[in-house]
Amino acid sequence: MALTPITLNTEGPVYERDRPFAFSPNLFPENQFLKDQSFIMKYYLNPDQTPKQYYNIQADLTSRPLPPLHPGTKQPVGPADLAPLFPMELIKQEVSTERFIDIPDEVREVYQLYRSTPLVRATRLEKALNTTAHIYYKYEGVSPSGSHKTNTAIAQAYYNKQEGIKKIVTETGAGQWGTALSFACAQFGLECEIFMVRGSYDQKPYRKAIMETFGATVHPSPSTLTQVGRNLLEKDPDMLGSLGIAISEAVEIAIQDEHTHYALGSVLNHVLLHQTVIGQEALLQLEMAGEYPDVVIAPLGGGSNFAGIAFPFVGEMLRGGKKVRAVAVEPASCPKLTRGVFGYDFGDSAGFTPLLPMYSLGHDFIPPGLHAGGLRYHGASALCSHLLNEKNIEAVAIQQLECFKAGLIFAKAEGIMPAPEATHALAQVFREAEEAKQSGEKRVILFNLCGHGHFDMSAYVDYMQGKLQDHVLDEEVLKRSIAGVTAI
Repeated sequence: MALTPITLNTEGPVYERDRPFAFSPNLFPENQFLKDQSFIMKYYLNPDQTPKQYYNIQADLTSRPLPPLHPGTKQPVGPADLAPLFPMELIKQEVSTERFIDIPDEVREVYQLYRSTPLVRATRLEKALNTTAHIYYKYEGVSPSGSHKTNTAIAQAYYNKQEGIKKIVTETGAGQWGTALSFACAQFGLECEIFMVRGSYDQKPYRKAIMETFGATVHPSPSTLTQVGRNLLEKDPDMLGSLGIAISEAVEIAIQDEHTHYALGSVLNHVLLHQTVIGQEALLQLEMAGEYPDVVIAPLGGGSNFAGIAFPFVGEMLRGGKKVRAVAVEPASCPKLTRGVFGYDFGDSAGFTPLLPMYSLGHDFIPPGLHAGGLRYHGASALCSHLLNEKNIEAVAIQQLECFKAGLIFAKAEGIMPAPEATHALAQVFREAEEAKQSGEKRVILFNLCGHGHFDMSAYVDYMQGKLQDHVLDEEVLKRSIAGVTAI
Protein backbone atom coordinates (compact mmCIF):
# COMPACT_ATOMS: atom_id res chain seq x y z
CA MET A 1 0.00 0.00 0.00
CA ALA A 2 1.45 3.37 -0.99
CA LEU A 3 2.27 6.02 1.57
CA THR A 4 1.09 9.48 0.61
CA PRO A 5 2.76 12.47 2.28
CA ILE A 6 0.28 15.03 3.62
CA THR A 7 1.83 18.27 4.80
CA LEU A 8 0.07 19.52 7.93
CA ASN A 9 2.37 22.41 8.80
CA THR A 10 5.75 23.90 8.06
CA GLU A 11 7.60 21.38 10.23
CA GLY A 12 7.22 18.42 7.88
CA PRO A 13 4.91 15.80 6.44
CA VAL A 14 2.89 13.11 8.16
CA TYR A 15 2.43 9.86 6.25
CA GLU A 16 -0.93 8.17 6.40
CA ARG A 17 -1.94 4.85 4.86
CA ASP A 18 -4.71 5.87 2.44
CA ARG A 19 -7.20 6.87 5.09
CA PRO A 20 -9.17 10.08 5.62
CA PHE A 21 -7.15 12.67 7.49
CA ALA A 22 -8.61 15.57 9.40
CA PHE A 23 -7.17 18.99 8.82
CA SER A 24 -7.61 22.25 10.64
CA PRO A 25 -9.39 24.82 8.47
CA ASN A 26 -7.12 27.42 10.06
CA LEU A 27 -4.15 25.84 8.25
CA PHE A 28 -5.94 25.80 4.87
CA PRO A 29 -8.22 28.88 4.82
CA GLU A 30 -8.45 28.85 1.03
CA ASN A 31 -10.10 25.43 0.95
CA GLN A 32 -13.85 25.76 1.44
CA PHE A 33 -14.26 21.96 1.74
CA LEU A 34 -12.06 21.92 4.82
CA LYS A 35 -14.07 24.70 6.44
CA ASP A 36 -17.09 22.44 6.66
CA GLN A 37 -16.96 21.15 10.24
CA SER A 38 -18.85 18.00 9.29
CA PHE A 39 -15.61 16.85 7.61
CA ILE A 40 -13.21 18.02 10.32
CA MET A 41 -13.05 14.98 12.53
CA LYS A 42 -9.49 14.04 13.52
CA TYR A 43 -6.49 16.10 14.50
CA TYR A 44 -2.99 14.61 14.61
CA LEU A 45 0.45 15.97 15.37
CA ASN A 46 3.54 15.03 13.43
CA PRO A 47 6.40 13.31 15.31
CA ASP A 48 8.28 16.56 15.91
CA GLN A 49 5.26 18.02 17.71
CA THR A 50 4.72 15.18 20.18
CA PRO A 51 5.84 16.03 23.74
CA LYS A 52 9.53 15.89 24.53
CA GLN A 53 8.91 16.55 28.22
CA TYR A 54 6.43 15.52 30.88
CA TYR A 55 4.46 18.33 32.55
CA ASN A 56 4.70 18.43 36.35
CA ILE A 57 1.75 20.22 37.96
CA GLN A 58 3.59 20.39 41.28
CA ALA A 59 5.48 23.39 39.89
CA ASP A 60 2.26 25.39 39.58
CA LEU A 61 0.37 24.50 42.76
CA THR A 62 -0.50 27.47 44.96
CA SER A 63 0.02 25.36 48.10
CA ARG A 64 2.15 22.30 48.70
CA PRO A 65 0.51 18.89 49.04
CA LEU A 66 1.05 17.04 52.30
CA PRO A 67 3.86 14.44 52.15
CA PRO A 68 3.39 10.66 52.39
CA LEU A 69 4.25 9.36 55.85
CA HIS A 70 6.12 6.31 57.08
CA PRO A 71 3.51 4.10 58.79
CA GLY A 72 5.82 3.41 61.72
CA THR A 73 7.51 6.73 62.45
CA LYS A 74 4.78 8.96 60.95
CA GLN A 75 7.61 11.01 59.45
CA PRO A 76 7.75 12.01 55.77
CA VAL A 77 8.91 9.18 53.54
CA GLY A 78 12.40 9.53 52.11
CA PRO A 79 14.19 7.98 49.11
CA ALA A 80 15.62 5.15 51.22
CA ASP A 81 12.09 4.05 52.12
CA LEU A 82 11.08 3.76 48.45
CA ALA A 83 14.32 2.39 46.99
CA PRO A 84 13.42 -1.31 47.54
CA LEU A 85 10.42 -0.86 45.23
CA PHE A 86 11.23 1.84 42.67
CA PRO A 87 14.23 2.97 40.60
CA MET A 88 15.86 6.18 41.84
CA GLU A 89 14.87 8.18 38.76
CA LEU A 90 11.17 7.56 39.50
CA ILE A 91 11.71 8.47 43.15
CA LYS A 92 13.22 11.78 42.01
CA GLN A 93 10.22 12.39 39.75
CA GLU A 94 7.90 11.63 42.65
CA VAL A 95 9.15 14.66 44.63
CA SER A 96 10.28 16.96 41.80
CA THR A 97 8.92 20.51 41.56
CA GLU A 98 10.42 21.17 38.12
CA ARG A 99 7.71 22.18 35.67
CA PHE A 100 9.02 19.99 32.86
CA ILE A 101 10.99 16.73 32.96
CA ASP A 102 12.68 15.40 29.83
CA ILE A 103 11.32 12.22 28.24
CA PRO A 104 14.21 9.84 27.42
CA ASP A 105 14.80 9.25 23.72
CA GLU A 106 14.36 5.49 24.22
CA VAL A 107 10.89 6.10 25.68
CA ARG A 108 9.88 8.51 22.91
CA GLU A 109 11.01 5.94 20.36
CA VAL A 110 8.48 3.42 21.69
CA TYR A 111 5.85 6.16 21.99
CA GLN A 112 6.18 6.66 18.23
CA LEU A 113 4.36 3.35 17.74
CA TYR A 114 1.12 5.18 18.54
CA ARG A 115 1.68 8.82 19.50
CA SER A 116 0.30 11.26 18.72
CA THR A 117 -3.11 9.86 19.46
CA PRO A 118 -6.02 11.47 17.61
CA LEU A 119 -8.15 14.26 18.93
CA VAL A 120 -11.60 13.67 17.45
CA ARG A 121 -14.47 16.12 17.02
CA ALA A 122 -17.48 13.91 17.77
CA THR A 123 -19.83 15.54 15.25
CA ARG A 124 -22.04 12.46 14.93
CA LEU A 125 -22.46 12.28 18.68
CA GLU A 126 -23.31 15.97 18.76
CA LYS A 127 -26.08 15.32 16.22
CA ALA A 128 -27.33 12.29 18.16
CA LEU A 129 -27.58 14.40 21.31
CA ASN A 130 -29.00 17.40 19.42
CA THR A 131 -26.73 19.64 21.44
CA THR A 132 -25.18 23.06 20.87
CA ALA A 133 -21.99 21.81 22.52
CA HIS A 134 -18.84 20.95 20.62
CA ILE A 135 -17.59 17.58 21.87
CA TYR A 136 -13.98 16.43 21.46
CA TYR A 137 -12.35 13.24 22.67
CA LYS A 138 -8.71 12.22 22.94
CA TYR A 139 -8.60 8.58 21.88
CA GLU A 140 -5.96 6.61 23.80
CA GLY A 141 -7.36 3.25 22.67
CA VAL A 142 -4.98 3.27 19.69
CA SER A 143 -2.02 2.34 21.92
CA PRO A 144 -0.57 -1.21 21.64
CA SER A 145 -2.32 -2.26 24.85
CA GLY A 146 -5.56 -0.42 24.03
CA SER A 147 -5.46 2.25 26.72
CA HIS A 148 -3.66 5.28 28.16
CA LYS A 149 -1.82 3.05 30.64
CA THR A 150 0.89 2.39 28.05
CA ASN A 151 2.25 5.93 28.51
CA THR A 152 3.59 5.28 32.00
CA ALA A 153 4.24 1.56 31.51
CA ILE A 154 6.88 2.28 28.87
CA ALA A 155 8.56 4.90 31.05
CA GLN A 156 8.56 2.72 34.16
CA ALA A 157 9.94 -0.30 32.30
CA TYR A 158 12.71 1.86 30.84
CA TYR A 159 13.81 3.35 34.18
CA ASN A 160 13.81 -0.09 35.81
CA LYS A 161 15.89 -1.52 32.97
CA GLN A 162 18.38 1.32 33.36
CA GLU A 163 18.81 0.43 37.03
CA GLY A 164 19.52 -3.22 36.27
CA ILE A 165 16.21 -4.65 37.45
CA LYS A 166 15.29 -8.04 35.94
CA LYS A 167 11.61 -8.33 36.85
CA ILE A 168 8.62 -6.11 37.58
CA VAL A 169 5.59 -7.23 39.58
CA THR A 170 2.31 -5.33 39.67
CA GLU A 171 -1.44 -5.47 40.15
CA THR A 172 -4.24 -4.80 37.68
CA GLY A 173 -7.97 -4.22 38.02
CA ALA A 174 -9.76 -4.40 34.68
CA GLY A 175 -6.54 -5.56 33.05
CA GLN A 176 -5.59 -2.41 31.13
CA TRP A 177 -2.58 -1.68 33.34
CA GLY A 178 -1.44 -5.29 33.32
CA THR A 179 -1.72 -5.38 29.54
CA ALA A 180 0.26 -2.14 29.23
CA LEU A 181 3.04 -3.20 31.59
CA SER A 182 3.40 -6.64 30.02
CA PHE A 183 3.82 -4.95 26.62
CA ALA A 184 6.34 -2.46 28.02
CA CYS A 185 8.37 -5.15 29.77
CA ALA A 186 8.57 -7.04 26.47
CA GLN A 187 10.09 -3.95 24.83
CA PHE A 188 12.92 -3.78 27.37
CA GLY A 189 13.48 -7.49 28.05
CA LEU A 190 12.03 -7.60 31.58
CA GLU A 191 10.04 -10.35 33.26
CA CYS A 192 6.52 -9.34 34.31
CA GLU A 193 4.29 -10.85 37.01
CA ILE A 194 0.74 -9.61 37.51
CA PHE A 195 -1.87 -10.03 40.24
CA MET A 196 -5.28 -9.40 38.65
CA VAL A 197 -8.34 -8.64 40.78
CA ARG A 198 -10.28 -11.91 40.79
CA GLY A 199 -13.59 -10.31 39.79
CA SER A 200 -11.98 -8.99 36.58
CA TYR A 201 -9.85 -12.12 36.13
CA ASP A 202 -13.08 -14.12 35.83
CA GLN A 203 -14.96 -11.52 33.75
CA LYS A 204 -12.20 -10.76 31.25
CA PRO A 205 -10.29 -13.92 30.25
CA TYR A 206 -9.01 -12.33 27.05
CA ARG A 207 -7.23 -9.64 29.05
CA LYS A 208 -5.28 -12.43 30.71
CA ALA A 209 -4.60 -13.98 27.30
CA ILE A 210 -3.10 -10.81 25.84
CA MET A 211 -0.91 -10.28 28.93
CA GLU A 212 0.40 -13.80 28.51
CA THR A 213 0.92 -13.15 24.80
CA PHE A 214 3.27 -10.32 25.77
CA GLY A 215 5.08 -12.76 28.08
CA ALA A 216 3.61 -11.97 31.51
CA THR A 217 2.58 -14.39 34.25
CA VAL A 218 -0.91 -13.62 35.57
CA HIS A 219 -2.53 -14.70 38.88
CA PRO A 220 -6.03 -14.08 40.23
CA SER A 221 -6.00 -11.97 43.39
CA PRO A 222 -6.35 -12.85 46.21
CA SER A 223 -4.08 -15.81 45.51
CA THR A 224 -2.40 -18.59 47.46
CA LEU A 225 1.05 -17.30 46.44
CA THR A 226 1.30 -14.69 49.20
CA GLN A 227 0.60 -14.60 52.90
CA VAL A 228 -1.81 -11.72 52.34
CA GLY A 229 -3.78 -13.74 49.81
CA ARG A 230 -3.83 -16.92 51.87
CA ASN A 231 -5.13 -15.08 54.94
CA LEU A 232 -7.97 -13.50 52.97
CA LEU A 233 -8.98 -16.68 51.16
CA GLU A 234 -9.11 -18.51 54.47
CA LYS A 235 -11.73 -16.03 55.63
CA ASP A 236 -13.63 -15.91 52.32
CA PRO A 237 -12.73 -18.41 49.57
CA ASP A 238 -15.06 -16.63 47.10
CA MET A 239 -13.68 -13.11 47.63
CA LEU A 240 -13.78 -11.02 44.43
CA GLY A 241 -10.72 -9.06 45.52
CA SER A 242 -9.81 -5.39 45.19
CA LEU A 243 -7.00 -3.27 43.81
CA GLY A 244 -5.81 -2.69 47.38
CA ILE A 245 -5.44 -6.44 47.93
CA ALA A 246 -3.70 -6.98 44.59
CA ILE A 247 -1.25 -4.19 45.43
CA SER A 248 -0.45 -5.88 48.74
CA GLU A 249 0.26 -9.18 47.01
CA ALA A 250 2.48 -7.56 44.40
CA VAL A 251 4.46 -5.61 47.01
CA GLU A 252 4.90 -8.75 49.13
CA ILE A 253 6.49 -10.52 46.15
CA ALA A 254 8.63 -7.52 45.13
CA ILE A 255 10.32 -7.01 48.50
CA GLN A 256 11.58 -10.60 48.59
CA ASP A 257 14.03 -10.16 45.69
CA GLU A 258 16.55 -7.34 45.18
CA HIS A 259 16.36 -7.79 41.40
CA THR A 260 12.57 -7.32 41.39
CA HIS A 261 10.76 -4.01 41.56
CA TYR A 262 7.12 -3.05 41.94
CA ALA A 263 5.29 -0.79 39.47
CA LEU A 264 2.03 1.05 40.08
CA GLY A 265 -0.34 1.97 37.26
CA SER A 266 -1.91 5.01 38.90
CA VAL A 267 -2.05 7.11 42.11
CA LEU A 268 1.64 8.04 42.52
CA ASN A 269 2.97 11.40 41.34
CA HIS A 270 5.40 10.00 38.78
CA VAL A 271 2.63 7.93 37.17
CA LEU A 272 0.41 10.99 36.75
CA LEU A 273 3.42 12.88 35.40
CA HIS A 274 3.94 10.38 32.56
CA GLN A 275 0.31 10.61 31.49
CA THR A 276 0.49 14.36 30.80
CA VAL A 277 1.58 13.59 27.23
CA ILE A 278 -2.18 13.23 26.64
CA GLY A 279 -3.17 16.72 27.73
CA GLN A 280 -0.13 18.37 26.16
CA GLU A 281 -1.03 16.91 22.80
CA ALA A 282 -4.67 17.91 23.27
CA LEU A 283 -3.63 21.54 23.89
CA LEU A 284 -1.90 21.68 20.50
CA GLN A 285 -4.64 19.78 18.70
CA LEU A 286 -7.39 22.04 20.05
CA GLU A 287 -5.33 25.00 18.88
CA MET A 288 -5.43 23.42 15.42
CA ALA A 289 -9.21 23.23 15.78
CA GLY A 290 -9.37 26.86 16.90
CA GLU A 291 -11.05 26.02 20.22
CA TYR A 292 -10.38 25.76 23.95
CA PRO A 293 -12.37 23.58 26.35
CA ASP A 294 -14.85 24.97 28.84
CA VAL A 295 -14.79 21.63 30.62
CA VAL A 296 -12.36 18.68 30.66
CA ILE A 297 -13.73 15.31 31.80
CA ALA A 298 -12.19 11.94 32.62
CA PRO A 299 -12.89 8.91 34.81
CA LEU A 300 -10.97 8.64 38.07
CA GLY A 301 -9.95 5.36 39.66
CA GLY A 302 -6.58 6.22 41.10
CA GLY A 303 -6.04 9.41 39.12
CA SER A 304 -3.70 8.83 36.15
CA ASN A 305 -6.45 8.93 33.52
CA PHE A 306 -7.89 12.19 34.82
CA ALA A 307 -4.49 13.78 35.44
CA GLY A 308 -3.25 12.88 31.98
CA ILE A 309 -5.90 14.87 30.15
CA ALA A 310 -6.69 17.54 32.76
CA PHE A 311 -3.42 18.57 34.43
CA PRO A 312 -1.94 20.51 31.47
CA PHE A 313 -5.18 22.55 31.24
CA VAL A 314 -5.46 23.01 35.01
CA GLY A 315 -1.80 24.05 35.06
CA GLU A 316 -2.47 26.78 32.49
CA MET A 317 -5.34 28.03 34.65
CA LEU A 318 -3.16 28.03 37.79
CA ARG A 319 -0.58 30.11 35.91
CA GLY A 320 -3.23 32.74 35.15
CA GLY A 321 -4.49 31.34 31.86
CA LYS A 322 -8.01 30.57 30.71
CA LYS A 323 -10.40 29.16 33.27
CA VAL A 324 -11.48 25.58 32.76
CA ARG A 325 -13.66 23.21 34.72
CA ALA A 326 -12.00 19.84 35.26
CA VAL A 327 -14.47 17.12 36.29
CA ALA A 328 -13.38 13.74 37.66
CA VAL A 329 -16.03 11.02 37.34
CA GLU A 330 -16.12 8.03 39.68
CA PRO A 331 -18.53 5.10 40.09
CA ALA A 332 -21.28 5.65 42.64
CA SER A 333 -20.39 2.26 44.13
CA CYS A 334 -16.79 3.36 44.85
CA PRO A 335 -17.19 7.08 45.63
CA LYS A 336 -13.98 8.14 47.39
CA LEU A 337 -14.03 11.70 46.03
CA THR A 338 -17.68 12.43 46.78
CA ARG A 339 -18.29 10.38 49.94
CA GLY A 340 -14.82 9.53 51.23
CA VAL A 341 -12.65 11.28 53.81
CA PHE A 342 -9.65 13.47 53.01
CA GLY A 343 -6.98 12.03 55.25
CA TYR A 344 -4.01 9.72 55.61
CA ASP A 345 -4.57 6.13 54.59
CA PHE A 346 -2.65 3.16 53.24
CA GLY A 347 -2.51 2.69 49.49
CA ASP A 348 -2.99 -1.06 49.90
CA SER A 349 -5.12 -3.37 52.02
CA ALA A 350 -2.34 -4.99 54.07
CA GLY A 351 -0.67 -1.75 55.11
CA PHE A 352 2.64 -2.27 53.27
CA THR A 353 2.64 1.15 51.60
CA PRO A 354 3.30 4.59 53.10
CA LEU A 355 0.36 6.56 54.44
CA LEU A 356 -0.88 8.75 51.60
CA PRO A 357 -2.80 12.05 51.94
CA MET A 358 -5.87 11.32 49.84
CA TYR A 359 -9.61 11.05 49.64
CA SER A 360 -10.27 7.49 50.74
CA LEU A 361 -13.04 5.05 51.59
CA GLY A 362 -10.64 3.15 53.85
CA HIS A 363 -8.03 0.63 52.74
CA ASP A 364 -10.25 -2.25 53.88
CA PHE A 365 -13.06 -1.18 51.54
CA ILE A 366 -14.17 -3.91 49.14
CA PRO A 367 -16.29 -2.46 46.32
CA PRO A 368 -19.07 -4.45 44.70
CA GLY A 369 -18.34 -6.31 41.48
CA LEU A 370 -18.89 -3.42 39.11
CA HIS A 371 -17.64 -3.97 35.58
CA ALA A 372 -15.44 -0.85 35.51
CA GLY A 373 -12.68 -2.77 37.26
CA GLY A 374 -10.13 0.00 36.77
CA LEU A 375 -12.20 2.28 39.01
CA ARG A 376 -12.39 -0.17 41.93
CA TYR A 377 -9.76 1.62 44.04
CA HIS A 378 -10.47 2.84 47.56
CA GLY A 379 -8.45 6.07 47.29
CA ALA A 380 -7.51 8.87 44.92
CA SER A 381 -4.04 10.14 44.13
CA ALA A 382 -2.52 12.70 46.48
CA LEU A 383 -2.29 15.31 43.71
CA CYS A 384 -5.90 14.87 42.57
CA SER A 385 -7.04 14.85 46.20
CA HIS A 386 -5.11 18.06 46.88
CA LEU A 387 -6.61 19.82 43.86
CA LEU A 388 -10.12 18.74 44.86
CA ASN A 389 -9.56 19.87 48.44
CA GLU A 390 -8.36 23.24 47.09
CA LYS A 391 -11.46 23.40 44.84
CA ASN A 392 -9.40 23.54 41.65
CA ILE A 393 -11.24 20.52 40.23
CA GLU A 394 -14.71 18.96 40.62
CA ALA A 395 -15.93 15.41 41.21
CA VAL A 396 -19.17 13.56 40.49
CA ALA A 397 -20.27 9.96 41.11
CA ILE A 398 -22.48 8.19 38.55
CA GLN A 399 -24.25 4.82 38.63
CA GLN A 400 -23.16 2.21 36.10
CA LEU A 401 -26.46 1.84 34.22
CA GLU A 402 -26.34 5.49 33.17
CA CYS A 403 -22.73 4.98 32.11
CA PHE A 404 -23.38 1.90 29.97
CA LYS A 405 -26.35 3.62 28.33
CA ALA A 406 -24.05 6.47 27.34
CA GLY A 407 -21.49 3.97 26.08
CA LEU A 408 -23.96 2.35 23.70
CA ILE A 409 -25.14 5.69 22.33
CA PHE A 410 -21.54 6.72 21.76
CA ALA A 411 -20.72 3.41 20.03
CA LYS A 412 -23.65 3.78 17.64
CA ALA A 413 -22.71 7.36 16.79
CA GLU A 414 -18.91 7.22 16.67
CA GLY A 415 -18.23 3.54 15.98
CA ILE A 416 -16.01 2.87 19.02
CA MET A 417 -16.95 0.54 21.85
CA PRO A 418 -15.58 2.38 24.91
CA ALA A 419 -14.08 0.64 27.91
CA PRO A 420 -16.49 0.56 30.90
CA GLU A 421 -14.23 3.02 32.71
CA ALA A 422 -14.50 5.48 29.81
CA THR A 423 -18.31 5.31 29.85
CA HIS A 424 -18.21 7.17 33.17
CA ALA A 425 -16.67 10.16 31.42
CA LEU A 426 -19.26 9.81 28.65
CA ALA A 427 -22.15 9.92 31.11
CA GLN A 428 -20.89 13.27 32.41
CA VAL A 429 -20.32 14.48 28.85
CA PHE A 430 -23.99 13.75 28.14
CA ARG A 431 -25.04 15.75 31.20
CA GLU A 432 -22.89 18.70 30.10
CA ALA A 433 -24.20 18.50 26.55
CA GLU A 434 -27.80 18.53 27.80
CA GLU A 435 -27.11 21.57 29.97
CA ALA A 436 -25.64 23.36 26.95
CA LYS A 437 -28.69 22.41 24.89
CA GLN A 438 -31.12 23.65 27.52
CA SER A 439 -29.31 26.97 27.91
CA GLY A 440 -28.59 27.38 24.20
CA GLU A 441 -24.92 28.05 24.87
CA LYS A 442 -21.93 26.82 22.91
CA ARG A 443 -19.95 24.72 25.37
CA VAL A 444 -16.67 23.08 24.31
CA ILE A 445 -16.33 19.69 26.01
CA LEU A 446 -13.15 17.63 26.01
CA PHE A 447 -12.97 14.13 27.45
CA ASN A 448 -10.45 11.33 27.56
CA LEU A 449 -11.59 8.17 25.79
CA CYS A 450 -8.98 6.28 27.78
CA GLY A 451 -9.35 2.91 26.07
CA HIS A 452 -11.47 0.62 23.93
CA GLY A 453 -13.80 -2.02 25.36
CA HIS A 454 -12.91 -4.89 23.04
CA PHE A 455 -11.93 -7.09 26.00
CA ASP A 456 -14.92 -6.00 28.06
CA MET A 457 -17.68 -7.49 25.96
CA SER A 458 -19.07 -9.58 28.83
CA ALA A 459 -19.96 -6.32 30.56
CA TYR A 460 -21.89 -5.11 27.53
CA VAL A 461 -23.59 -8.49 27.15
CA ASP A 462 -24.72 -8.33 30.78
CA TYR A 463 -25.98 -4.77 30.32
CA MET A 464 -27.92 -5.53 27.14
CA GLN A 465 -29.44 -8.63 28.78
CA GLY A 466 -30.56 -6.58 31.77
CA LYS A 467 -28.30 -8.36 34.24
CA LEU A 468 -26.47 -5.29 35.52
CA GLN A 469 -27.81 -3.20 38.36
CA ASP A 470 -26.89 -0.01 40.13
CA HIS A 471 -25.20 -0.32 43.52
CA VAL A 472 -26.32 1.81 46.44
CA LEU A 473 -23.49 2.00 48.95
CA ASP A 474 -24.92 1.44 52.43
CA GLU A 475 -24.21 4.33 54.80
CA GLU A 476 -23.32 2.01 57.68
CA VAL A 477 -20.85 0.09 55.52
CA LEU A 478 -19.31 3.40 54.48
CA LYS A 479 -18.97 4.60 58.08
CA ARG A 480 -17.18 1.43 59.09
CA SER A 481 -14.80 1.51 56.13
CA ILE A 482 -13.73 5.13 56.58
CA ALA A 483 -13.25 4.80 60.32
CA GLY A 484 -9.61 3.84 59.79
CA VAL A 485 -8.78 6.97 57.77
CA THR A 486 -6.96 9.65 59.77
CA ALA A 487 -8.89 12.73 58.71
CA ILE A 488 -6.99 15.91 57.84
